[in-house]
Amino acid sequence: MTGPWLRTGPCTPDMCVRAAVLGAGMARRALRLLAAVLVVLAGVPVALTARHVRADVRARATGTWARLMLRALGVRLELVAEEPRDMAGGSEAGGEAGALVVANHVSWLDPLVIAAALPSRPLAKREIAAWPVVRTLAAGSGALFIDRERLSALPSAVAAVAGALRAGDTVVAFPEGTTWCGQGMGDFRPAVFQAAVDAGAVVRPATLRYREGDRPSTRACYVGEDSLLASVLRVTATRRLAVEVRLLAPLSAAPSARRPRARAVLARDAEALVRAAMDGPPARGRTVAHLPKPAVSPLSS
Repeated sequence: MTGPWLRTGPCTPDMCVRAAVLGAGMARRALRLLAAVLVVLAGVPVALTARHVRADVRARATGTWARLMLRALGVRLELVAEEPRDMAGGSEAGGEAGALVVANHVSWLDPLVIAAALPSRPLAKREIAAWPVVRTLAAGSGALFIDRERLSALPSAVAAVAGALRAGDTVVAFPEGTTWCGQGMGDFRPAVFQAAVDAGAVVRPATLRYREGDRPSTRACYVGEDSLLASVLRVTATRRLAVEVRLLAPLSAAPSARRPRARAVLARDAEALVRAAMDGPPARGRTVAHLPKPAVSPLSS
């Protein structure tokens, strides 16, 4: 099935997922799963409270929770930016428009990774709103829900994202419309870029690259007919799993941004930057955040 937000990718677990370079023992896996469940349960009251606080406070709380979840699962996060990062998680009073962060899509972990890396609001599929617990966590993070299967819902979804950007929020989207295993990527759909055009917001391309030690890894991918449980179990069974978030230079719409093809141009330019960064060597920019594993922990190594 395809649409303005949704498409089908070629990746499957059997074709793409490799064996772990270094596997985790049963005790470590059990501890990671237990820690993840505890973080989820602890996140519910935080999410319920976060709905009633300022956007910047909510974004910081969500980021802290996301970092705890990654640590519980044994995933190490590195954030690299090509220039100083100055995007806030929200603005209470107008001010400058926020930024639309667009990245390649590999895993169910990706929204957590971006939330842990910078204050932001995710663009989430509406189906999540029907999932117990998950919908509470998503709503508490300030997620913007979209119906990916109904073309008629496109204008309202774009308007909601544009409104968040005008308010100064950083919104995160994955314009491929589906996940890839990390060894390749799809085309960026232009729909969400219209929100940046309408709000006069910058577009910040980003790349997500998972690896085990120094080797690219497909262990975190969530593709094809894969189940969420199978993907979670792969992550917890993998040692030295890390994800690098690279923030690329921002893009701005041209002065004649409201012309019909403005969003297509932004989508094309953002995709080209992400694709080039994915095909290139590891990032050599300024590291603005590096979240190491705990000094002593059975979970993260």
